[in-house]
Amino acid sequence: MKLLTAAFRIVTTGALILLAGTAGAQQAYPSKPIRIIVPFPPGASNDTLARLVGKKLSDTLGVQTIVDNRPGASTIIGASALLKSPPDGYTLMVTSGTHLITPMLMPAPYDAVKDFTAVTTIDHSNYLLVVHPALPANNLKEFIALAKARPGQLNYASSSNGSGNHLAAELLALRTGIKMQHVPYKGGGPAVTDLMAGQVQVFFNSPSSTVPYVKRGRLKPLAVTGESRMPALPHVPTFTESGLANFDVKSWHGILAPPGTPKAIVDTLAAEVAKILGMPDTIEKLASFGLAPFVSTPEQFAALMKSENVRYADVIKAANIKAD
Repeated sequence: MKLLTAAFRIVTTGALILLAGTAGAQQAYPSKPIRIIVPFPPGASNDTLARLVGKKLSDTLGVQTIVDNRPGASTIIGASALLKSPPDGYTLMVTSGTHLITPMLMPAPYDAVKDFTAVTTIDHSNYLLVVHPALPANNLKEFIALAKARPGQLNYASSSNGSGNHLAAELLALRTGIKMQHVPYKGGGPAVTDLMAGQVQVFFNSPSSTVPYVKRGRLKPLAVTGESRMPALPHVPTFTESGLANFDVKSWHGILAPPGTPKAIVDTLAAEVAKILGMPDTIEKLASFGLAPFVSTPEQFAALMKSENVRYADVIKAANIKAD
């Protein structure tokens, strides 16, 4: 009997150790590749940032990160894929204001704020207004005069229907009385390509996908939103300097996770991204795109999304923007 009891204790102890080890293994995060959904095609601002942050996360977390481009339906396809993913921290999405705007203009199977888990922001920046180099306008005043002389003849691109740059262009038209034709694309990359080819003449966008082409002379910059000039393009004046005050339109990117993602995992990811954004080479890389690191806690990012949702709704109403 003593032998049986001793054997039982050994087996029980071994089982408990095994269970404890299994539980510990299950809690370890991350232990497999992380997929980062980008709701735009390659070349868009979201894509550029997803690859930059993804590469750094691979280095700091020790697991592979995979960028998964899911363009279409003004980010609805990518966001829907995230919504259906397991809430385990292994599927994320790099998002922007377009994620909030789209459901205001077309049916979407989710609430852009309530149905997702905010992780953290990545960057923020002002918008840059660029035109095709052949357009006979070298500053904002000349552009407005040209657009008024050619009502409805200038085509402006956007990265998607209901994107932040769509709203920026419509707000410019509202403030100045000009009329332009909207040409939506499936991302900033294709829009820039057609702009350089002369298929469209005007584009408002986050600097990350336009600054490199401005520096090569492939695009002509006219003005930048915000209170100060962009360090990457110090010769480009602000809208205020150009005669249009209080034209305050900004761009930002952040990371979302599926609903129900454990707070411990969300906090881990937010802390890792904060470290990455503080690295000198990351700061330098973002600056080369005209971007600045934007560190926030999950709670701060959630609050930003709520406030931005209200702001975008106000712009859409004021400019009477409809889905094309």
